[in-house]
Amino acid sequence: MTPNLHHLELFYHVALNGGITAASRSMPYGIQQPAISGQITLLENDLGVRLFQRRPFKLTPEGRELYEFLTPFFSALPDMAAKIAGKASRRLRLAAPATIIRRHLPDVLASVRKARPDLELSLVDADQRAAFALLEAEQVDLAVCELEGRAPAGIRTEVLISMPLLLLLPEAYQIARSGMHGMAVDLPLIRPPADAAMTRLFARALAKAKLDWPSRIEVNSLELVHAYVAGGFGAGLSVKAPGIVTPKGTRAWQIPECPELTIAAAWRGKLSPLAELVLAGLRKRAKAG
Repeated sequence: MTPNLHHLELFYHVALNGGITAASRSMPYGIQQPAISGQITLLENDLGVRLFQRRPFKLTPEGRELYEFLTPFFSALPDMAAKIAGKASRRLRLAAPATIIRRHLPDVLASVRKARPDLELSLVDADQRAAFALLEAEQVDLAVCELEGRAPAGIRTEVLISMPLLLLLPEAYQIARSGMHGMAVDLPLIRPPADAAMTRLFARALAKAKLDWPSRIEVNSLELVHAYVAGGFGAGLSVKAPGIVTPKGTRAWQIPECPELTIAAAWRGKLSPLAELVLAGLRKRAKAG
């Protein structure tokens, strides 16, 4: 039989303070004398022994033995809690796509480090699906990701920025006045993988315009899309985002009637002060554009 841990904690405080009345005054959380007395009685019944004499207060031999056994644990618990809380207060686990980690987070985190030089950081490359899974498993504290549809129950989101999609075209390419509806899809299409959020959004625009434009080159980053368009390999799917520059020899055309790419912060429960600091930096950067 294993005694109730809460009952053991109450007994420790009663023995430490020399009685139930004194214990009720010094407990780290509120609890009334009758509740303490009743739960100590349950502990004595479970153990089959008296632990202390009530009036005047005095530990029995069995109570003394139990108190000496419990003291190292309960007396050290506040210091251990403070130590763990201290580590948690300086550690942040953050998930985001590689492009965001590489282009946008360094400036935000540099500012955070000025306020918190002891910052301990873990960065994970993750898209929306992976980021939500990491949050649900409590393996990250904060995520920045594309947002399509609703987040799973228990995950809070805050939209940081919405960005229009672009087609990156050779500089000399002429676009019909009717836009997507009259566009000749004669150029090879260069785009991110089919499961990327911006590719899915573009597919919806193509379907609305009743166009079939399969990709000829699939790459895993916008940098590669831009490089291959600049190299003359075709037209590329891109996005109008802070820090992304149109390469020389190309032109950017905003895709009409296409859903925008939404980037959001996501988290579970209450954010730590450190995560709040990072989120504030992300809001500021998104607003500055």
